[in-house]
Amino acid sequence: MKEKQKQQNMIHLGTHGEDYGNWMSNPVLYTIGGLLVVTGAVASLASTVFHVTVLSGLALIAAISLLLLLCWCGWIRRQYAFGGGGMMERVHHTVLSYLDFDGQGQLLDVGCGSGALSIRAALIWPDAQVTGIDYWGAAYGYGQIMCERNAAGEGVAARCQFQHGDANHLNFPDESFDAVVSNYVYHNINRADKRALLMETLRVLKKGGVFALNDEMKPRMYGDVEEFAQELRDMGYQEVRLVDTAEEVFGSRRRAAVMMLGSSRLLVGRK
Repeated sequence: MKEKQKQQNMIHLGTHGEDYGNWMSNPVLYTIGGLLVVTGAVASLASTVFHVTVLSGLALIAAISLLLLLCWCGWIRRQYAFGGGGMMERVHHTVLSYLDFDGQGQLLDVGCGSGALSIRAALIWPDAQVTGIDYWGAAYGYGQIMCERNAAGEGVAARCQFQHGDANHLNFPDESFDAVVSNYVYHNINRADKRALLMETLRVLKKGGVFALNDEMKPRMYGDVEEFAQELRDMGYQEVRLVDTAEEVFGSRRRAAVMMLGSSRLLVGRK
């Protein structure tokens, strides 16, 4: 593990002009900014033109609240940014550090986004073939072309392929991959049984293959994850454990909560 960490410390993504986006996406900031402009205008008009004091006061309170929210989201965006706070890269570093993979064979990244985790895996394990799948909704502005360009920029295009996919129903046969990873994906899939998503990911993992699945594992979404980890052990999965990535990556659950990821847990093990 120490050797792998040494390798990872030498990897810095995005140094050739690649675009990995940000978990705090532009549409979120644009929406808050637009609402701020509207409420500010309403407050001004209500006060100076229509002389409606109550409406002016309420609109002003709303505008101040939106300004504070915009500042908070802007700070979070800076913390996550490659070349900024580097939190996205730190999370990827941690996830792959716990993946007990020998680097031989096929690795799957479920919910690859901009391709950053897939590409980091390809750089760490130069003999591995990496597949990244994502539904690529409009919220983050990610897409297959972005992933392919990033992989080309980092020099791993020949070993990375990216394709559209649905984590609810992975378009791969049973036991197709030697390793599977996922990072902050499942909690974004609305109306899906989170444990079922995990089991679908593990379905495509070969016997003896390894996994590292990181997510915002809130009890209302996942139930008792310790109980789920024990269920996997009872099914024959080995070396199954949960890592508190809120503590390990962010330094404390409080800081992780401020960055909207206070229930971060990493599920690792071997099939």
